[in-house]
Amino acid sequence: MDYLVKAFGFDGQVRAYAAVTTATVGEAERRHHTWPTASAALGRTLTAALLLGATLKSEENLTVKIEGNGPLGVILADANAKGEVRGYVTNPQTHLDLTASGKLDVGGAVGSEGMLTVTKDLGMRDYFSGQVPLVSGEIGDDFTYYLVKSEQIPSSVGVGVLVAPDNSIQAAGGFMIQLMPGTSEETIAEIEAHLKTIIPVSQMIRQGMTPEDMLAEVLGKNTVNILEKMPVQFKCRCSKEKITGALVSLGNDEIEDIIATDGKAEAQCHFCNEIYQFSLEELETMRDSVKHSNN
Repeated sequence: MDYLVKAFGFDGQVRAYAAVTTATVGEAERRHHTWPTASAALGRTLTAALLLGATLKSEENLTVKIEGNGPLGVILADANAKGEVRGYVTNPQTHLDLTASGKLDVGGAVGSEGMLTVTKDLGMRDYFSGQVPLVSGEIGDDFTYYLVKSEQIPSSVGVGVLVAPDNSIQAAGGFMIQLMPGTSEETIAEIEAHLKTIIPVSQMIRQGMTPEDMLAEVLGKNTVNILEKMPVQFKCRCSKEKITGALVSLGNDEIEDIIATDGKAEAQCHFCNEIYQFSLEELETMRDSVKHSNN
């Protein structure tokens, strides 16, 4: 089961998060039929969004938008404080040749020029939005840069996705380390030393490491204090009721036009690819409800 842990390290000098998201990214791959490079890019973004979402309060949520100049187009992900995430990529059937080191070319697919935008809905119509230019398109580097530049938090974000030969997701997950004000130089040096020697995140998870194991690798085995553990999952907020509301909001003339032209309607959610179908009878009921509300 996918889950995320929140922790402190070095007696509260460091705030740390880590998650295994293999099933979550697998659900995104299944719903969007992503090819390997697109799977890796979307999976890394979903994982990073979950890690950022874990910093929110109960009813808050955020939206991540990555708009690069590569063939993938826009990547969009929504996450909340409850460990729920959803997302999509404009061109899911994107796959590039492997890099010289034999890795999926996420940076090439995303593009190194463009913007990363994070918009936080803090409730009561209170929004925070931060935007930074992409530094590599590799996602982890870009989120690290965002946290340092936009939120002024010295951080390190590592995310990874391993795609199997049959396009299924073999391993996915990530970590986020944030230095609190007053972190000692010795602690910073120790963390930097660990970060230089750890294996890629996707390899850690492939070897069976848990989020707790990952933080022990990144921060050191005896420095981590786990505070909370929570499940994470791909979960969309769409429903037939919401789509019905959107159709009703089109008004009487538009619904009449759909009835006359097609006699039925079909709507698809961008985030999860779920298709909702509406029969002639359902459309007539909507039209009648609009007429009734206008009288």
